[in-house]
Amino acid sequence: MNVWGEKLKISIFGESHGEGIGIVIDGIPAGIELDMEEIARQMRRRAPGRNAVSTSRFEPDEVKILSGFFHGRTTGTPLAGVILNTNTRSKDYTPELLRPGHADFTGFAKYGASHDYRGGGHFSGRVTAPLVFAGAVAMQILAKQDITVGSHILQIGKIRDQAFDPVKLDADTLRRLGRLEFPVLEAETREKMQKCIIEKKQEKDSVGGILECGVVGLKTGIGSPFFGSVESRIASIVYSVPAVKGIEFGAGFRFAEMTGSEANDAFYIQNGKIQTRTNHNAGINGGITNGMPIVFRTVIKPTPSIAQVQQTVNLKTMENAEIEIHGRHDPCIVPRAAVVVEAAAAIALLDMIETE
Repeated sequence: MNVWGEKLKISIFGESHGEGIGIVIDGIPAGIELDMEEIARQMRRRAPGRNAVSTSRFEPDEVKILSGFFHGRTTGTPLAGVILNTNTRSKDYTPELLRPGHADFTGFAKYGASHDYRGGGHFSGRVTAPLVFAGAVAMQILAKQDITVGSHILQIGKIRDQAFDPVKLDADTLRRLGRLEFPVLEAETREKMQKCIIEKKQEKDSVGGILECGVVGLKTGIGSPFFGSVESRIASIVYSVPAVKGIEFGAGFRFAEMTGSEANDAFYIQNGKIQTRTNHNAGINGGITNGMPIVFRTVIKPTPSIAQVQQTVNLKTMENAEIEIHGRHDPCIVPRAAVVVEAAAAIALLDMIETE
């Protein structure tokens, strides 16, 4: 299923080594002025081949808007954008050898010989580039309502950055992180994380991590109970991002160690506004925003494409085999995934706000 959303609907298409990838966004109001330079900057945050800890595959990831945009403003009709693939190398992929950790086996199980295995095809993380475009548009619309979305790298391997203060988190912090190539709160942590990534690359291995995303400026009353909860709506689109294997809101799994008196966020009034003294529940009660910052963490698994020899199966001979993956791959996808998770959250929030 490649369509997501209620009032704001998005539909992604394309493959990693096909002609291009893209997205159609339906439900964007007419008359929204878009900052194309800001959209291009957001696209560069995800684009491959930008630094030493990224893949060597370079793609400009320039979005060509095909419809729904005229004289610098949205028209209210479907906004469609396409990104051409310009630097593919399909010879690195052998269809009969299943790559561990990838969707090769399940792709063939579902689609048979029609499955496009090159670079992971439609399962590839490359297809998140159009998602970033949609997220960049959503963020600009949210910004007009003083809503800011941002994130930082909380953990790479066993190295952790300082966590967000869930009560005092502010828009300036989130915007500042969004301007960093490697977004962390502590400079010394950046050096340690980058060293870890490079070491894994030299070992022909990879490493995973955790992204912590925050949203500030949301009014109270957004979301619905049960299936329309803020958590379920954000999680449903974040889990669509390849390599995402876990998400937690607020205290998350730490709730298991808490008592009720510790977990509850006490209310108080300041300047005529109801707030909470702590924010273990991530600004959400009963699936509905309470006005405090939303904070959630997303686990990104290690990149499955590694150059070490691994055990696999040969689909053609149906025998056990070995595989040594060649090609250009990130030793750690976490830094480039930050803007993707932000985009997913922004799309989910805009859809919820538009359907209120």
